[in-house]
Amino acid sequence: MHRTLIRYGYVPFMLLGVNGTAIALAASGASKLWLVGLLPAAIGCSFLAERALPYESDWNTPAGDGTRDVAHAGVNELLLLVSVGVIPLLATTVTVADVWPHAWPFALQVLAAVVVADLGITLTHYASHKIGVLWRFHAVHHSIKRFYGFNGLMKHPLHQTLEMSAGVAPLILIGLPVDVAGALAIAVAVQLLLQHSNADYRVGVLKYVLALNEGHRFHHLKWAGVGDVNFGLFTLVWDHLLGTFSYDPARRFTSDQLGMAAKPDYPTAYLAQLAEPFRASGACHTDSPPPA
Repeated sequence: MHRTLIRYGYVPFMLLGVNGTAIALAASGASKLWLVGLLPAAIGCSFLAERALPYESDWNTPAGDGTRDVAHAGVNELLLLVSVGVIPLLATTVTVADVWPHAWPFALQVLAAVVVADLGITLTHYASHKIGVLWRFHAVHHSIKRFYGFNGLMKHPLHQTLEMSAGVAPLILIGLPVDVAGALAIAVAVQLLLQHSNADYRVGVLKYVLALNEGHRFHHLKWAGVGDVNFGLFTLVWDHLLGTFSYDPARRFTSDQLGMAAKPDYPTAYLAQLAEPFRASGACHTDSPPPA
C-alpha cells in the first residue's frame, strides 16, 4: 500500500505540498528562516521516497561520493538562500521598470516566475552542452555514476550561479518581489530533487510535459549526442520547441550508462571537481555513442 502511495503520491506531495507550503509561508510574510527549515524537510522526503520505492536499489548506496555530494548540496543550497537575501539590494540597483503583476494572486505570481526562470535556465543549460568553456563547468554535474535526488544539487557553484542568474535576472529587471523569489528558490530545489530522484514514481502523460526523472535520465546518458536532450528544469516545453525532447519507455538505466564516456576518470573529490574546469581542455562531448 505504501509503495502505491509513493508511486503516485510522491510527486503531487512535493510539487503541491512542499511548494504550496512555501507559497503560503511566503505570502504570509513569515520570516525567511522558513526557507532554512523547508529545504532540509524536502531533502528528507526525497531520501525516504528513494529508500521506500527505489528505481535502482544500488543507487541508494554511496559509492565513495556521499561526502562530496553533501558538500555540493550544502554549498549550492547556501548560494540559493544567499541569492534570495540579496534580491532587495539588486532590486534597488538593477530594476529597469517595476512592472511586476503585484495585484495577481500570490500563487500565480510564483507560477509566472517559474515559467520565466525555466526559459532562462533551460537555454543556459542547452548552451552549456554546446559552448566549450560552459561545458567544462557543467561537466561536474555529468560526472555522476548513480542517479538520485542529491545529484540535482551537485553542480559547480559557478555554473549554478550562471544558470540561476539567467533565470532570475529578467525577473529582477521587472521588479521581482523578494517573497516570490523565496518561493521560487524552494521550487527550484524541489524540482532538482524530483528530476534526479531514484524513486520509481509515475506521473502518466505528464512525463511528456514536466521535466521529471523519467525524462531526465536520458539527459545523463554518457555518450555524445545521446545525452544532449531534455534540458528543461521545470518543463519539457522548450525541449519540444528546440527539438531536443527524447523518451523511450523501453529504456532501462544502469550506472554503466551514466557519466562521461570521454572522461571516465573525472575527479570524484569535491575540491578536485571545483578545480577541474580550470585545468580541462577541449569543449563539449567529443565521444561517440556505442553501436546500436
